[in-house]
Amino acid sequence: MDDKLKAKSSRTSPESFRDRLTTVDSSGKRKWVFAQKPKGTFYSIRTWVSRGFFILFFALPFIKVNDRPLFLFNIPEAKFILFGKIFWPQDFFILGLTMITFIVFVVLFTAAFGRLFCGWVCPQTIFMEMLFRKIEYFIEGDAAQQRILKNAPWTEEKIRKKLTKNILFYLLAFIIANFFLSYIIGMDELEKIVREPITMHVGGLSAILVFSGVFFGVYTYFREQVCTVICPYGRLQSVLLDPNSMIVAYDYKRGEPRSKFTKEADPTVHRGDCIDCFQCVKVCPTAIDIRNGLQMECVGCTACIDACNAIMDATKKDRGLIRYASENGIAGSTALKYTVRMKLYTLLLIVLAGILSFLLATRKNVDGTIVRAPGMLYQERGTDSISNLYVVKVINKTRQDIPITLRLENAPGRIIEAEGRSIKVAKEGQGTGSFFIVLPNTSISDRKTKLEIGLYQGNERITVLKTNFMGPFNKF
Repeated sequence: MDDKLKAKSSRTSPESFRDRLTTVDSSGKRKWVFAQKPKGTFYSIRTWVSRGFFILFFALPFIKVNDRPLFLFNIPEAKFILFGKIFWPQDFFILGLTMITFIVFVVLFTAAFGRLFCGWVCPQTIFMEMLFRKIEYFIEGDAAQQRILKNAPWTEEKIRKKLTKNILFYLLAFIIANFFLSYIIGMDELEKIVREPITMHVGGLSAILVFSGVFFGVYTYFREQVCTVICPYGRLQSVLLDPNSMIVAYDYKRGEPRSKFTKEADPTVHRGDCIDCFQCVKVCPTAIDIRNGLQMECVGCTACIDACNAIMDATKKDRGLIRYASENGIAGSTALKYTVRMKLYTLLLIVLAGILSFLLATRKNVDGTIVRAPGMLYQERGTDSISNLYVVKVINKTRQDIPITLRLENAPGRIIEAEGRSIKVAKEGQGTGSFFIVLPNTSISDRKTKLEIGLYQGNERITVLKTNFMGPFNKF
């Protein structure tokens, strides 16, 4: 480790590290991070977790439920599919509740478990550390070799390595972009873009190339800056975390004062377990020194834990100098516990997820609205009955065309459809129609009578809609 890095990480100015990002120097110029390849228990577990993520990410677009994608977020057409169920703008209530639940989930989860999401399942972290970074290690070598290669003149070997890496990076970015696009337009539409002539899908091809360029730029150049500059999650830590939140923390009570490791240390001099080896800094993908305390740039990837545990093993000291803990746990020298607060937050998250799941499961596949025709009052039909004109709009969220007939459910009377036929509603479409409701005078006892209208497919009642029937004012 060079003198500049040691000077930066020294504790002569304990809070100086908070004045600027670790990846930007005093003149505002980007400092490239050469992260040393991590290894250890946590890294092995994260590798297996990332493999599960990759399987899900690349498999989900091919999974269909009722001939629909499992997930689709078609923003241009305002069409969303979750677990095979389609949602339109009319389902804004459920979509809004989903967003609120997600925000509450993020707040509560972070308050209890810190940035566990960032380090373990965030797509940015997984793609960067478990895919692109591993390819970089394979082609260019570990951190020291990468640094030497960057500063070396442009030789044939350097050109070959850089060209190979960038070609592979772009190919991966292109593949990832295609799959991300499949979550927006669907795998069937994506396959059409791939199979059919380019001239038929200029817009789709352009979108794929734009996506590919963005991903290539992120994973080749922008990297950790996404987490520190773009993503607001790190900046929100200061308001979401408290001293009892679970974080990746350095045990300063055990580690200080730091000193270089020697086999024949003076037993009368108190020395901390930290030997100031800077291994935790070398493996950090955002180049921070975790010994300075929790910082905005920390994504909780646990690379520093593995690096420190390896040093503790080598120096025959107990593991856990850097570990999952809370600030209060470090200060009180107590182990991290699943506290009552964490249990309550977990229970609340389960309740919220349960409510949302219930709403999704019970959502109607066919729904609609009935309103009285604007500008129309009642109409007298002879001397014994009154009619109102209505407009109905029906939304069909199924994969089949449905003929809809209307029936009056809770009052004597009849429905006369203006078109004289049932309402045809196309699959995943909408249908409209107008109709009269005729009630006998003897059944009208108020200025507004509440009515229930059943929507039927054949003899099967699909749903019930409510409306008001307007009667003559002078009757009351």
